[in-house]
Amino acid sequence: MLDTRVRIERKTVTLDPAYGTQEASWSLFANVWGEVRDVLPSRAERLAETITIANRPARVRVRYLPGLSADMRLIIGGRIMQIISGPAMLGRREAMELIVEDHSTEGDAP
Repeated sequence: MLDTRVRIERKTVTLDPAYGTQEASWSLFANVWGEVRDVLPSRAERLAETITIANRPARVRVRYLPGLSADMRLIIGGRIMQIISGPAMLGRREAMELIVEDHSTEGDAP
């Protein structure tokens, strides 16, 4: 059931003209309806797939959306989510499924 509004954003990187450093900004790619389900793995899955429950992973299913890629982010309610797996196409371009988790800036370059 596609009952949750999902905002999908794409990252745009530009160079600062004064310093030559990269500046990232996010722009709207699409607003779509989706099905959002929290992922609650067993202990074995957590260890095998390195899923951290503190990051609140979720499985998101949307209608097929050309151009959707793993370097985008989703905003669901007030949560900013990064794509950690997918998008995987379901059926014959009927739907796409993603695994997302709360966005973290850990490991990003300053």
